[in-house]
Amino acid sequence: MTTPSVAVEVKHLFKTYKGATSPAVNNISFSIESKSIFGLLGPNGAGKTTTISILCGLIQPSKGDVALLGLSLKNNLEEIKQRIGIVPQEIALYPALTAYENLRYIGNMYGLKGSALKKTISEHLEIVGLQAHANSRVETFSGGMKRRINLIAGILHQPEILFLDEPTVGVDVQSRNLITEHLRLLNKQGCTIIYTSHLMEEAENLCSDITIVDNGEIIISGKPKQLITENHTENLEQLFLKLTGKKIRD
Repeated sequence: MTTPSVAVEVKHLFKTYKGATSPAVNNISFSIESKSIFGLLGPNGAGKTTTISILCGLIQPSKGDVALLGLSLKNNLEEIKQRIGIVPQEIALYPALTAYENLRYIGNMYGLKGSALKKTISEHLEIVGLQAHANSRVETFSGGMKRRINLIAGILHQPEILFLDEPTVGVDVQSRNLITEHLRLLNKQGCTIIYTSHLMEEAENLCSDITIVDNGEIIISGKPKQLITENHTENLEQLFLKLTGKKIRD
């Protein structure tokens, strides 16, 4: 299967929730190159999660067009769902099941079976340092361990595009480092990664391209280092504050 040069194409996307006085996503357009690590950044309430949810097919836009892997999201949702992976901010695991049982169940949902699935699970658990905990219940895991299992659950079927919403929030430094290193490995293997985070240093180091949104609109896009230089700031956090302000967002 040939991978298109553009993984995601978004044109004039709008989303207004029922009862809202203004759109959560307001006429945004952007494209994401295949095999890139793309950061969608913004303050609380900026429209990041709504945009990601639309791209994943979890909610429908009010207006606009979205294409993933050269396919219209509107007309090819079921095929697209088989070719993307989603790692939500919330831990999407069954606490009373073991790590292995959770991953086997999720793998089965993608049509993975038998020894091939068992081998894939074992390899991923080894990479994220959890092979020794394969038969332990998830409810006994630390926050960092749960995040690592959550990541594996989204990539067992080898997605061409991986969506991550705050994948390292609330974890220890070691787990964060392990997760980001695994994301780099997946990207080198050809996976396009679309990522949201409030951790600007992490985003600056990880992302090849970023877009910052606020109030449902795009305020800047480009390569992190280039944007930092052009805007006379020292790092991505300074640039982010310069563009979005220092007022607390709840």
